[in-house]
Amino acid sequence: MKALNLVKNTKLLTVLLIALLCGSLAGCNDDADIASRNLSKAADNFEIARRVVFYNGITGDYILSVQGLCSVQDSGHKVAFTCKNNQGKYVKHQLGLSDNVTYFSEQLSAHEVSVYQYRVTFKPDAIIPDFNIRSQLVGDVTNE
Repeated sequence: MKALNLVKNTKLLTVLLIALLCGSLAGCNDDADIASRNLSKAADNFEIARRVVFYNGITGDYILSVQGLCSVQDSGHKVAFTCKNNQGKYVKHQLGLSDNVTYFSEQLSAHEVSVYQYRVTFKPDAIIPDFNIRSQLVGDVTNE
């Protein structure tokens, strides 16, 4: 009986130590890291106005400039950004990067975010897929 209680107590102590370790590691982030992540999350939800400028480092010319509620995705060799326009519709732009073409993204105004809690976005509507049927028997049917 004592051996069973010892095993239960050891398991409980192990679980508590793991929870304490995880909690202490989560609390080791700087305010700037949490604010930066929350700003990125807000921008990805089209809440922050940005200006994205593509620049040719050799000629000094601006190749492309886009301003608005934009989310930027940098894959290393290509930058894609999706923007929400005034009508609530979305446009996507992409530009390849090279050794002489670079870009910068500027946030146009301050935005209030938490430095204590990470922001999590849960969209239950995204769980149910939007189906489009294409067939030779039936014309294109979209859910628009």
